Amino acid sequence: MKASDLLVRALENEGVEYIFGIPGEENLDLLESLRDSKIRLIVTRHEQAAGFMAATVGRLTGEVGVCMSTLGPGATNFFTSAAYALLAGLPVLFITGQKPIKKSKQGRFQIVDIVRMMEPVTHMSKQIVDANRIPYLVRDAFRLAVDEKPGPVHLELPEDVAAETTDREPFAVTTPIPPGASQTALRRAAEMVMQAKRPLLCIAAGANRQRTQSALETLIEKTGLYFVSTQMGKGAVDECHERFLGTTALSANDYVHIAIDEADLIVNFGHDLSEKPPFFMRPGGRQVIHVSYYPAEMDDVYFPQHEVIGCTAANAESLAEMIEPSEHWDFRAFAEIKQTVDEKVFGDRGDGRFPPLPQAVVAEVRDAVPSEGILSLDNGMYKIWFARNYVGHAPNTILLDNALATMGAGLPVAIAAKLVHPDRPVVAICGDGGFMMNSQELETAVRLGLDLSVIVLRDDSYGMIRWKQAEADFEDWGLRFGNPDFVQYAASYGAHGHRITEPGELRQTLEESFAAGGVHLIEMPIDYSEDHRALGEGLQSETERLRKGLA
Repeated sequence: MKASDLLVRALENEGVEYIFGIPGEENLDLLESLRDSKIRLIVTRHEQAAGFMAATVGRLTGEVGVCMSTLGPGATNFFTSAAYALLAGLPVLFITGQKPIKKSKQGRFQIVDIVRMMEPVTHMSKQIVDANRIPYLVRDAFRLAVDEKPGPVHLELPEDVAAETTDREPFAVTTPIPPGASQTALRRAAEMVMQAKRPLLCIAAGANRQRTQSALETLIEKTGLYFVSTQMGKGAVDECHERFLGTTALSANDYVHIAIDEADLIVNFGHDLSEKPPFFMRPGGRQVIHVSYYPAEMDDVYFPQHEVIGCTAANAESLAEMIEPSEHWDFRAFAEIKQTVDEKVFGDRGDGRFPPLPQAVVAEVRDAVPSEGILSLDNGMYKIWFARNYVGHAPNTILLDNALATMGAGLPVAIAAKLVHPDRPVVAICGDGGFMMNSQELETAVRLGLDLSVIVLRDDSYGMIRWKQAEADFEDWGLRFGNPDFVQYAASYGAHGHRITEPGELRQTLEESFAAGGVHLIEMPIDYSEDHRALGEGLQSETERLRKGLA
């Protein structure tokens, strides 16, 4: 068979359902091989978006997402997506084309060393130089992509190699069983928790998985331990739980940080240094237990005193069996903080103005989206508000990136989420800045016939950086831009456009969009004028009063 046919058969053998991307001249053989495959080719409008979509398949399924591009500019457009997948720990295979390597075709035209370019942002980056090596390389790539820590891998298929013939067959797929931690490590962790006075659980990205959810819920129910989450850990345990103290959406000076400071021991489930730190360790300070698939990466702000390494779900189950509630635990401070969080964070619905404050937008979206619905958050000021105020009920229902934290991913991620979960409502939340970085994928969503809602929060500027600029006492300068008429813009792609003009209309429009089906773009003005008060000096004054009351 032809080498490109073997590559497609190897991908089918791995269970691949979708390939996202934009083919080019150098991978026409691969495109032809895909034509008769059961793998569905999703043609996108930009390679970066294809990478985000493939990474999202990896995030939601635990299996390897796949995307493809041509050489040169097509392949270089993958770099941001690969970095996104690397830092977030998402399994994805990037396949790129290349000119013939055994005979020059067009000199150095469009030739960039893509293999070396991808090496720093992948677990493996290799060129296929022989058709007979395809079975080994594909199996190895998939194995490395899902190994802990999951991440991206890259294969380059030159045009002449793709046309070669071979009699090889795909390798058998194996599924390794992840190891659990030693009993010694587990017992030591359990003893540390039971000996502490105010132990606290922190749930991060590596614990945001279906099986881990059940184990963590069992641990919390049995022991009564309080817990917080990182942004990428949101929803790992239902945040309506009476022991949930909030999300580390800010770096410091929020109510959740008072709980962290009150704790004398933190059990950190699934923490990864790639995510913005939920807390900072200091010599002689609180103790930290690191529970993860892989050892802690030591850093100036993270140097745990004990590690429990292996399958996070299995280790959470074992700790739930070993840890018994201790009479000397003192959770009075946590209980008071919980009351404050429920009132000041989850109970904050804004003040009724229009354009609305961010917390009012969050409240309306939460009212409209059912528990199993999925939010895809792009990166901007609103991401902090949704991470802080939005209550998640299940794993991977709040898809945000707090590792690379790139703008432009919100819409592509939502498209992939809808493909994986066609029976669940999916909403992309984007700022006007981030949305316009990949807005062309509206055409992809319409062409695929998806039911998808996209909220564009409009403030005609790069709002988060304006907030940072103001916090630094710099002049408000250099961050404003113009926008298209988003309603007409949506219509030009064949989507439905809506413009919100009064309080309460967002919820109604979202619910109507879910019922009607199709792609809906909802333009929503937003007022960030209160950010300094609500997230800056005003919040710091409130947390200082709470700290004094707990002292």
